[in-house]
Amino acid sequence: MNKQKSEKLWTKNFIIIIIINFFVFLNHLMILSTFPFFISYLGYSDSMSGACAAIFSLIAVLSRPFIGWMLDNGKRKQILLVGLCGMVLMPMGYIFIYTTLVSIGLVILLRMAHGCSLACSNTSTSTIATDIIPKSRFSEGMGMFGMATALATACAPTIGETLMNISFELLFVVATVIMVISLVLFSLLKTPKIEITKKPLKVKNLIDKNALPASFVVLIFLLTYGSLENYILKFASEEAAITISGGLYFTVMAIMLLLTRIFIGKVADQKGEAIFVYSCNAFMLVALILLAFIPNNITFLLSAVLSGYAFGGLEPSLQAMAVSIAPLERRGAANSTFLCAYDIGIGIGGGIAGVLIDILGYHYMFGILSIANIISIIAYIIFGKNHPSSLTLRIKQQNQESI
Repeated sequence: MNKQKSEKLWTKNFIIIIIINFFVFLNHLMILSTFPFFISYLGYSDSMSGACAAIFSLIAVLSRPFIGWMLDNGKRKQILLVGLCGMVLMPMGYIFIYTTLVSIGLVILLRMAHGCSLACSNTSTSTIATDIIPKSRFSEGMGMFGMATALATACAPTIGETLMNISFELLFVVATVIMVISLVLFSLLKTPKIEITKKPLKVKNLIDKNALPASFVVLIFLLTYGSLENYILKFASEEAAITISGGLYFTVMAIMLLLTRIFIGKVADQKGEAIFVYSCNAFMLVALILLAFIPNNITFLLSAVLSGYAFGGLEPSLQAMAVSIAPLERRGAANSTFLCAYDIGIGIGGGIAGVLIDILGYHYMFGILSIANIISIIAYIIFGKNHPSSLTLRIKQQNQESI
């Protein structure tokens, strides 16, 4: 306990990497949440916007293992710089499409490049964060680091919607500017020196097998979150029973996310991830059922509260599980494995949601995707609960040994 109190968590570099991570996801999610509207502006359907979401995630997934390998070969800051530069340039490409050349082919190419840039950026920020966080405060530190992602996830769609309603050009300009600020912060960042044994490029070095249980569980969970992230704004604008702004959903979610993240790290350090796997999946299930069967202003906001806790609790606790037993030289692979699952879940979730909306409508889409929460719990019980990476399992074993 004394050691945990004595090790400093909030250092200058930890704060900088949190802010950079926030801007990375702000850029990404401002555009992601408004992209269905942009695709509609170009004259295409929800299925096409879902396909763009899936392609974006596919490229991120394919590139992450190689990014993890490069990170584990010591190229932490170099990869982050590449990612940040890419995320500066992509919104400028969208401006070109908006103002000069309407081309769905060019949109797809830019989304692919944007997906790769995101993979470079947030895989490296996560890895650098795990290098900086003291071991005794690891889950707490990951929870605080995850607050940046959570806050961006919650407020970016509202900001994006507000800017989009003025013009898509302004939206893309702001997305560019915040990444320029990230580059300035990057110049001030100092990372710990880590002794690295360079590894050849082999398949076994690209994926961290100990991160797979947590990654699989979060992948299934994020199928549901992908539907919210991609389509909640359009759902609110088209659902007659909802008369409030769709952006308010993310504002309420932001408050719940922040409250959850403030306390989650210490709870995860004491109890492990199991409590969050069960409760967060249950809360997300109810959140989607409310949207599917009884949508109105009150249930819309209640769904935001429930989904805010669900995402705010599950994602950082499972990421801590995924990297908890990875040595320093394998943290890049562990983080890339987990974030691959993150991308796959949100990408496939968005793609499935788009198809279901076109065929069955929003209500059936939310109802069908809620089944994934039940599957996520089952996956944890089968693959994660008794795996060596489980923080809950190790805490139980330590408690038994101390008796």
